[in-house]
Amino acid sequence: MEKKNFIEKKLNWKKDAESQPTIPLTFNSISGNKVEILYTPDDLGDFDYERDLGFPGEFPFTRGIHKNMYRGKLWTMRQFAGFGTPEDTNKRFKYLLEHGQTGLSVAFDLPTLMGWDADAPMSEGEVGICGVSVSSLIDMEKLFDGIPLEEVSTSMTINSPAAMIFAFYLAVAEKQGVDFKKLRGTLQNDILKEYIAQKEYIFPPRPSMKIITDMIEYCVNEVPQWNPVSISGYHIREAGSTAAQELAFTLADGFAYIEACIERGMDVDSFAPRLSFFFNSHLDFFEEIAKFRAARRIYARRMKEVYKAKNPRSWWLRFHTQTAGCSLTAQQPENNIIRTAFEALAAVLGGTQSLHTNSMDETLALPSEKAVKIALRTQQIIAYETGVINTIDPLGGSYYIEALTNRLEAEANEYFRKIDELGGVIPAIEMGFFQKEIADAAYRYQREIEEKQRIIVGINEFIEKEEKLEIPILYIPPEVEIKQKEALAKLRQERNNEMVKEKLKSLHQAAIDEKNLMPYVLDCARNYVTLGEMVDELKKVYGVYEESIVF
Repeated sequence: MEKKNFIEKKLNWKKDAESQPTIPLTFNSISGNKVEILYTPDDLGDFDYERDLGFPGEFPFTRGIHKNMYRGKLWTMRQFAGFGTPEDTNKRFKYLLEHGQTGLSVAFDLPTLMGWDADAPMSEGEVGICGVSVSSLIDMEKLFDGIPLEEVSTSMTINSPAAMIFAFYLAVAEKQGVDFKKLRGTLQNDILKEYIAQKEYIFPPRPSMKIITDMIEYCVNEVPQWNPVSISGYHIREAGSTAAQELAFTLADGFAYIEACIERGMDVDSFAPRLSFFFNSHLDFFEEIAKFRAARRIYARRMKEVYKAKNPRSWWLRFHTQTAGCSLTAQQPENNIIRTAFEALAAVLGGTQSLHTNSMDETLALPSEKAVKIALRTQQIIAYETGVINTIDPLGGSYYIEALTNRLEAEANEYFRKIDELGGVIPAIEMGFFQKEIADAAYRYQREIEEKQRIIVGINEFIEKEEKLEIPILYIPPEVEIKQKEALAKLRQERNNEMVKEKLKSLHQAAIDEKNLMPYVLDCARNYVTLGEMVDELKKVYGVYEESIVF
């Protein structure tokens, strides 16, 4: 059929279809974009298979970074774990490994995330509550006791004090006799998204970028299998962004790290293959799949055409996915199992390399062992029972999926243009650009729920008024904080405090001299300098960041 006749026929069909009765909902994506009633070839514009899709494992990697994808290797199944004392979390790690988990993922408590020791005044009431408490090398030794570090891949969700936590991990590896070159894992270490969304920052953006560049450089030379940064869109989405904002802001942050390393004098192919990304998988099933596909294509083109990377592995966007915490409800929490299953399936159909599935009880407390096992079994059922691993990118070629992928790429490119006009990521952060964009999107989404334009089961429809909570809640007793404080007091008594002062002085001077800080931080860690002591020493040089108010 000629294109003109086809479009005329489609318009007539659409007019008739849209005149039919509809249910009282707004047919928009979670991101607020209009979804057409039907997608056909004309929605793809000048779509070209080789240019826009290509084959899996070939540029531009829209269909996946590996030629045989999950037929060759399943995604890594990680469950985020961390609570109470290091001994408590060590037991959970061993439980997860025994039940088929293939990688460890560490959650730290708020004091650790903020660079405070367990006995700091600001830590009171928070020690071990939302993750494991780690204040020194001794804690890290307990955390990985009996777990050979050369045999596991470890992901650590830590940002502002990532250098110190990584140094503790390296020091444990030394004590186990493990060569740094055999260590595999990932640090989140994405400070830019902290200013944009999560707000767990310590130092101002520019010195923070310098520290991260130090860590990337150190890993290239000393820990080559480690991913020193996992550029994170997860928290941007959890803060209320749209899918396009998550995509654009995450990649913009990644490009900022790449440019900082290039300015340091590093060859792009020396570090780019070890960069990884971390995305959210929300409930808008098709939009999420398209987001992952668009991310790979945008990244591959930028790496090859702008940064002139020559190694094809530098063109790969490798990413971990976590199902959307913000989609979970405290009401009817068993429904969260179903939400998580769909989000996990979207991540797999989108080609993720690693996946964490949230537990049904995470809106109420840290997950119980039963809830964690169900979340892990969700991944295993997807992998072994649904058939989705049998063929690569099974939704590729769908008019809807390809149109969504193209739209998200176009929206991301428009955001890149705006960020460039503002002078780059750090100036845009300082102006509050990202924060305002996310706040506006979150407000729109909340209004849709309140006005019942968007139905959330158990929240604004299908409500159970006499609901009784029957899920066991993991309780963190106050004895955890007491135990951690006592351990710190003992450490401060027994260590060589003159050596501690000497190592802190060296760290301070290295910061002033703008040297790579990692060797100095590692030296502190080996000598049982605490997390808080190192952070406080660097505050004297770099200061503490205070966010500007944006209306």
